Amino acid sequence: MNIPFTKMQGAGNDYIYLDCLDGEPADPAALAKAMSPRHTSVGADGLVLICRSEVADAKMRMFNADGSEGLMCGNAIRCVAKYLADRDLVRANPIMIETRSGVKKIRVYLGEDGAVCEASVDMGRASFAAADVPVVCEGDEFVDRSLVVAGRIWRATCVSMGNPHVVVFVDDPQALDLSAIGPAFEHHPAFPERVNTEFVHVEGADELEMRVWERGSGETYACGTGACAAVAAAVRLGEFDPELPVTVHLKGGDLEICVDWDWDVEMVGPAVEVYEGVYNYDETA
Repeated sequence: MNIPFTKMQGAGNDYIYLDCLDGEPADPAALAKAMSPRHTSVGADGLVLICRSEVADAKMRMFNADGSEGLMCGNAIRCVAKYLADRDLVRANPIMIETRSGVKKIRVYLGEDGAVCEASVDMGRASFAAADVPVVCEGDEFVDRSLVVAGRIWRATCVSMGNPHVVVFVDDPQALDLSAIGPAFEHHPAFPERVNTEFVHVEGADELEMRVWERGSGETYACGTGACAAVAAAVRLGEFDPELPVTVHLKGGDLEICVDWDWDVEMVGPAVEVYEGVYNYDETA
């Protein structure tokens, strides 16, 4: 079976995008597992389906590299908006996109070539409620508390951005062996639905450095919801003032995050189309 696809990336967080406006594949989880390996297939952090919606301009479904379906991806949703706008499939601006975490509003910005180069996303409200993450703990929140992982005590703050995050502040994210400690966080018994983990260092009054281990995908070049969670956690701990934009430096580039006094979060970042192709999918393999 030949499957047309588009490869896009936002701050290095790359996904394979399928136009599913006329129908979705029968088993997208299996397809994600087949297409995502980097050395034997197309290679990506996962698979995104661009589908019709009854409540918005379009619907996004995203699947991690291991086939698990995610709730929301801030970098991917910017690229979905770019796909719809560049192909004149949606002429509205902002564009409303349905996700498993609700309907999100994305405003696109054009480059000199007339194509979308950047987008801002209303990411919704950051929640520190333990039940929203979810995280198993004593009390209603897990904020600036000790968490024992891989034989070490970490200071951690748990945040929901519609999906689960644990933000860990460290002196040097680059010095960490994420391949060893990332899975230990992801599968820690405190997180019944697994968790995305952000390793963060505050670099100044308006910037921070971050590496991320995403559940179902491993270390990725960027994570939009993770960057939002990291800034929200930093604001909660008094590192940044609300309403002021913070630049998050990730392995794949920069994102700009702003958290207001009500914990509503906005993200601005790039959306880049890499190439189009056709994947020869053997469903029996």
